[in-house]
Amino acid sequence: MSSPQSFPLAHEDSGGLDGVIKLAIMAVGGQGGGVLTGWIEALARTRGYACQATSVAGVAQRTGATIYYIEMARTGPSQPVFALAPAEGDVDILIAAELMEAGRAIMRGFVTPDRTTLIASTHRALAVSEKIAPGDGIADASEVHAAAEVAASRFISFDMERLATENGSVISAALFGALAASECLPFPRRSYEDAIRSGKTGVEASLRAFNAGFAACSFGNVPAPPGEAQFQSVPGISGPKNLCERWENLASKVDDLPESARPLAMAGLRKVVEFMDLDYGEDYLGRLAPFASSDTGVDDHALTKAATKYIANAMAYDDVIRTADLKTRGSRATRIAREMDASPDDVLLVTEFLHPRAEEIVGLLPDGLGRRIERDARKLAWIDRWFGKGRRLRSDRLGPFILLYLLGGLKLYRRRTRRHAAEQLHIDRWLRRALEVAAKNSALATEVLCCRRLIKGYSDTHARGISKFDKILGLVERVESRPDAADWVRRLREAALKEEGSEELDQVTEAIERL
Repeated sequence: MSSPQSFPLAHEDSGGLDGVIKLAIMAVGGQGGGVLTGWIEALARTRGYACQATSVAGVAQRTGATIYYIEMARTGPSQPVFALAPAEGDVDILIAAELMEAGRAIMRGFVTPDRTTLIASTHRALAVSEKIAPGDGIADASEVHAAAEVAASRFISFDMERLATENGSVISAALFGALAASECLPFPRRSYEDAIRSGKTGVEASLRAFNAGFAACSFGNVPAPPGEAQFQSVPGISGPKNLCERWENLASKVDDLPESARPLAMAGLRKVVEFMDLDYGEDYLGRLAPFASSDTGVDDHALTKAATKYIANAMAYDDVIRTADLKTRGSRATRIAREMDASPDDVLLVTEFLHPRAEEIVGLLPDGLGRRIERDARKLAWIDRWFGKGRRLRSDRLGPFILLYLLGGLKLYRRRTRRHAAEQLHIDRWLRRALEVAAKNSALATEVLCCRRLIKGYSDTHARGISKFDKILGLVERVESRPDAADWVRRLREAALKEEGSEELDQVTEAIERL
């Protein structure tokens, strides 16, 4: 966090700033940008300033946040004429409720090194463009930090979202506290607190978050971010004694793996057991063992670590049963209530949007029956007509919730389904190919395992991922005799992870065919 410095012209005893103070706030829905604007407006007016606040709506995380703009000036013999929106190079204080909004403000010229104090939260609320990328589409936050240090006169930043959440409030209160501590406005701290108290709801929680933001900005006592998860070899569990003993036996086998791979292996084991059962956990360790045995230790056992991660992800695939299970968990209801800032007395109405394809319905059928229907285009079309329409289920109502709950409880039946059989055949083919390659080229085998990144989600997303994955797996034979084979497969995978419509995968494929 940038350490705050005094801003003498802004102290009340100095007579205030000459002219107009111009302040812009960039916030998306749910971050309390309107509330923060109201506090600042009330603060200015109670201190004898003329003030005007406007807002320009954005399309949230697509084209940017809503911009709230405030201008204030001391009242005098003549009433100042205020602008309706910020202009490039003409903003004194820019408050960004999310890091990339600070980046957008810099790009739009609202932040300048000769005058602008930039106050921004370092947390990320991923944009739609980042979420829909097939691979890791998350923008590099370090570039925004570097740009802000250069572009702003002062840059104050820390995780204000976390401070607000820990104090039961929303980020606007923590931002208000940081603004007060920055001393950019000619008002004492008590006036900020009075502005919060003038509200009707959430006053105590807002004051707690305000005080946390003020302290973090003034003294730098920002709580350290949580460290990386520490995985125990045998996590605490509860349940029938025989099942607990089986779990402990499975978990103890993880200790036979290289030390650097154990945390990933334990996470993978827990994932597949939760997905299905303990027998499925044994299958996971059985599939992992050949890679651990053939691993020569290159790159800190990269082959084993790739196997632990991607085999688990492949085995815990997304299907209708898992989706229904996740939608009916108590933790999900708690999360929704927290995100909606609902009190215990509030009633939440939750609507689930479902759009199953014929393939998802057939995937729930027993394997033999499902295979027969898959071969009959007419039956698939009939199923799609009946079930393929988008549906809305009110899971806050008993009937739809019970339907989803029962569907999510079909874990043991899953082994008999067509979808499960197809997934296991695909996994086995992939792992056989990786083991064949591992006997000759460990680095290439690692890249083959990492190609599983391409397969995720369900419905059309899953189908596109499978298509790209199979295409790359078919090209491995073309390059596996080359010393740079691993690099070629990595290039294929990274090209396939580009956004839909990118021609890079075809270009790399053509280059391989010319080798």
